[in-house]
Amino acid sequence: MKKSVLTRYRVMALVTAVMLLVLCTCMVFKYGFDTGEDVTFAVSQAHGVLYIIYLIFAFDLGSKAKWPFGKLLWILLSGTIPFAAFFVERKVVRETLPLVSGAEPAPAKA
Repeated sequence: MKKSVLTRYRVMALVTAVMLLVLCTCMVFKYGFDTGEDVTFAVSQAHGVLYIIYLIFAFDLGSKAKWPFGKLLWILLSGTIPFAAFFVERKVVRETLPLVSGAEPAPAKA
């Protein structure tokens, strides 16, 4: 597997996670303080597009790493849970880095 596959995933995971936090902040301002409706709309649209790109890159990485469906589903959904993508990205990199470098992958923990 090429390192670029992992790099694309990492970048999109972090961008998606940050955009989700920005979106959550915008939602607080929109519904809590009744302000920023236009900004919330723009951020939600941007997050939606970036999340679709994240899905494509995560699916690409998962298919090349031969992940089971349950693991792939959890990784795909992590872009919709605030803060989850940060932790999932670190775990994915830790597990996938040996595949990129050509070494034997670390055993998965239950």
